[in-house]
Amino acid sequence: MLAGCASKERTSNTIFDFGPVAPAMQAAAAPKPAAIVVMDVTGPATLDTERMFYRLNYADAQQARTYANSRWSATPVSLVTQRIKARLAQSGMKVLSATDAATGVPILRIEIDDFVHAFASAGQSEGQIMLRASVFQEHRLVDQRSFHRNAPARSQDAAGGVAALAAGTDQVAADLLAWLASLDTQGK
Repeated sequence: MLAGCASKERTSNTIFDFGPVAPAMQAAAAPKPAAIVVMDVTGPATLDTERMFYRLNYADAQQARTYANSRWSATPVSLVTQRIKARLAQSGMKVLSATDAATGVPILRIEIDDFVHAFASAGQSEGQIMLRASVFQEHRLVDQRSFHRNAPARSQDAAGGVAALAAGTDQVAADLLAWLASLDTQGK
């Protein structure tokens, strides 16, 4: 009987991240602002774990489910933080951390409201990311905006959800860059 338990195969976990940051098109002008402090992204407790969530919106949109044998390499809030920092830096912006001493540099705070692989039907799904970004300058709120992106999944499994969420995060990062360029962070 003991030999029977020992011989059962255990399914291993597949570990995912967003993959390498693809080269972006170079901006024609210097980014605005030239430097920014990017705080670590925050979000609900469900995003402070390596578990991968999905929703069957066609069956029960209120039930968050997890993939049994797939997980993130880090928490989604950490992955989003790193990807946004990389995309901002790629644009030529100087990206500073909260621990960097920088007087007069605007601060970007981001809160994720939703980050999930959502199924509209058994054969159609997308990665959904929704977040709220705030820019502060010298303890003054400069502006706040919500961003929402849906990226279609190439397959209806964890790998498809990962690719869709990575693409959605890259789209949100591009939206953030455009928004930041429109802000007056000089406090005039």
